[in-house]
Amino acid sequence: LPIDNNHDEQQMRIWATGRKNWLFAGTLLAGQRAAAITSLIQSAKLNGHDPYTYLKDVLTRLPTHKARDIDQLLPHIWLPPTATA
Repeated sequence: LPIDNNHDEQQMRIWATGRKNWLFAGTLLAGQRAAAITSLIQSAKLNGHDPYTYLKDVLTRLPTHKARDIDQLLPHIWLPPTATA
């Protein structure tokens, strides 16, 4: 077992900072939205995706994406767009 837990503490730092920032989100709904976006970003990181690329692709696809296929946009299922030649 590792002698320290620095890695785990670094992973939790994001949530602790976010918790302080959510106090100043303005409204309860704004705080909930900020928490949802942060959750998506962290889930994308945990699944090995670049968060910017993930969110950009999902937000681009979302307006024309069929509601029945919305689960394809979740971070654990999402596939990055293929590069066009």
